[in-house]
Amino acid sequence: MSLIITDECINCDVCEPECPNEAIYQGEEIYEIDPNRCTECVGHFDVPQCQIVCPVDCIPLDPNHLESQEQLMDKYIKLVQEG
Repeated sequence: MSLIITDECINCDVCEPECPNEAIYQGEEIYEIDPNRCTECVGHFDVPQCQIVCPVDCIPLDPNHLESQEQLMDKYIKLVQEG
């Protein structure tokens, strides 16, 4: 599953630079996560880095984008190949 940023986001700017897949971007009101680029840091780290640094704990799993660890790894491999 990819992650999602909830409306509790305070736009503190700490999550975006931590994302190794460049999946996090500034939306109209708060930061958002591109589910096509989010691998929950699979392939890079053991745990999602954005969740670790978020001071308000507003980055849960996105129930609308269910993915297994294998699917997340496949997505990571495709992103690496795209370069």
